[in-house]
Amino acid sequence: MNKTIVSPSILSADFANFGQSISEIDASGAQWIHMDVMDGSFVPNLTFGPPLLRALRGKTKLFFDVHLMTVTPNRFVKEFAEAGADAITFHYEAEVHSQKYLTEIRSLGLKSGIAIAPASPCSVLEEVLPFIDIALVMTVNPGFGGQTLITECLEKVVKLAKMREKAGLNFRISVDGGINEQTALKAVKAGADTLVMGSAFFGINDKKGLVERLEN
Repeated sequence: MNKTIVSPSILSADFANFGQSISEIDASGAQWIHMDVMDGSFVPNLTFGPPLLRALRGKTKLFFDVHLMTVTPNRFVKEFAEAGADAITFHYEAEVHSQKYLTEIRSLGLKSGIAIAPASPCSVLEEVLPFIDIALVMTVNPGFGGQTLITECLEKVVKLAKMREKAGLNFRISVDGGINEQTALKAVKAGADTLVMGSAFFGINDKKGLVERLEN
């Protein structure tokens, strides 16, 4: 089991003051920052692109965990790599040639990840598990923050953890959507080791205490 990591999502940050939000994440002791990139096509929302990533890269040394919720995500891999991403995750549902692009992401010196929406079974990832560093289980339907976790999705976490053990691999299992202090504990018990947190992180005053409790 990998050490638990909290990855605050700037989708829930103050869009008028990203610099302050980055400082809050740094001060909390969280190791990763999750960046939800939405194109208004794959999901019904539009967020930001490489320019914001590039601007924030100079403000922190934290791990930039980029989640592409876009059609044809391969178009953006090089741009986000150059902007300062440390990991790039794209959706299984958006890309036919997953293995090819997972390999390309790794060739750029980044961690490679693949995500599945609630309607996709984890079995679709079996053939690409040797090529990933992160398996991201969406525990809400992607597109908007502040949703309630779909409990049934945690069964996929359990199955992925068993698949990881059986294959002798060490990829991280990340959960994204409706993660708060209570649901985080359920996700970790199921086998998750990376917790993407949005409103539950930015809505609490004692962010450092929250991160310490979840990581320990």
